[in-house]
Amino acid sequence: MLDAGTLSRPALRRQLRQARRDLSALQQQRAALALFRQLAQHPLFRRARHIALYLANDGEIDPRPLLQAAQRRGKAIYLPVLSAWPRTRMSFQRLHRHDRLAANRFCIDEPRANRARQRPVWTLDLVLLPLVGFDENGGRLGMGGGFYDRALAYRHLRKNWHKPTLLGLAHECQKVSRLELASWDVPVKAVVTDAGWYG
Repeated sequence: MLDAGTLSRPALRRQLRQARRDLSALQQQRAALALFRQLAQHPLFRRARHIALYLANDGEIDPRPLLQAAQRRGKAIYLPVLSAWPRTRMSFQRLHRHDRLAANRFCIDEPRANRARQRPVWTLDLVLLPLVGFDENGGRLGMGGGFYDRALAYRHLRKNWHKPTLLGLAHECQKVSRLELASWDVPVKAVVTDAGWYG
């Protein structure tokens, strides 16, 4: 486990991104299947009808087996879609099986924006979000763009807002000793890795 206390957030982010990129294709595949086993039968996943997740990029742990299982079970799946303007906005858009995906400005595949198929984040049941780093207390470190924090900022205003449940997904190698939370960081209920649950 990396000691985060001696590194700045940008340095920590660089080190953790490199650690996940260094995983081999076989390690990535095994991690995705292990993550699937951690979550697929969990009540939070089984009960959820509207689930947002992401398409793995830059060595992120791959939730695709969960996406496929959710589709087989008839759940509604949503992917993050970046707004052309304002460029800091992110929405969640329902994914259909035959949607064509295209790379956004960060080279991450997403569906072509269609406002009619976008759903307010507070009406989703479960959001599975990628992490760069995490600690055992629910602290998380993202890519630094703040897209999820802005999309979920309403939770700071309403402490009793229960939807959606937020679960961070990461490789076990992304765990650090302790993360200092910024005032704008939206905490997750738990972090799920290929090895277990934290939080």
